[in-house]
Amino acid sequence: MKLLAIDSSAQVASVAILTEDAVLAEYSVDYKKTHSQTLLPMIDEVMRMTETDPSEIGAIAVAAGPGSFTGLRIGAATVKGLAMVWNVPVVPVSTVAALAANVAGTDAVVCPLMDARRQQVYTGLYGFNGTTIVEYKPDECAEIASVIASVNEFGRPAVILGDAAGIYAERLAKELTVPFTIAPPHLVKQRASSVGWLAFTLLAEGKTVSAEEFVPTYLRISQAEREREERLER
Repeated sequence: MKLLAIDSSAQVASVAILTEDAVLAEYSVDYKKTHSQTLLPMIDEVMRMTETDPSEIGAIAVAAGPGSFTGLRIGAATVKGLAMVWNVPVVPVSTVAALAANVAGTDAVVCPLMDARRQQVYTGLYGFNGTTIVEYKPDECAEIASVIASVNEFGRPAVILGDAAGIYAERLAKELTVPFTIAPPHLVKQRASSVGWLAFTLLAEGKTVSAEEFVPTYLRISQAEREREERLER
């Protein structure tokens, strides 16, 4: 069985075709184009290059959030449409956990940081038992100061990754009291292959939803909704 994996939760657009034993193709673009322009052509290309017929796709894995509201919605619409047409289940995967999976096997505490603006990040704390991912702290939208405090409390070396790692690099250097590294460029951002790798475990556990049931995980209200509430409170 082949799995199609998609991540459109941030600026990176990434798609991959995987089996349980191999990443057959991965196509990622980190450039200023909207996911509505890139996702479907990228999916078409990886399927063409791997000679994959839709009938071979057993499920579609998707980075379900948190992340960019627009990116998540475009990804959700794409996945829901394909899953309906191909009559396959959807495997929702935490965007934060998938980021952590980029550095699977490390002995360090893994702290993904996705920029949520307003001095906030989407984050969680993860580790690995061998190559099995372990959640130390659930995904959340938190102030960067709170995240730094949580990493310090662990008292163990840490790996930081995600688009906010660079944004807060100077602050991390000043305020983290544990040894830490920022993941290198090829691992620091979203990869559909990591989404797919985690999805195979979830698929085996029966943690799938139908196309109709799938909804992204936002963790907080959108900026438009927040501004509307502020106007109503005046």
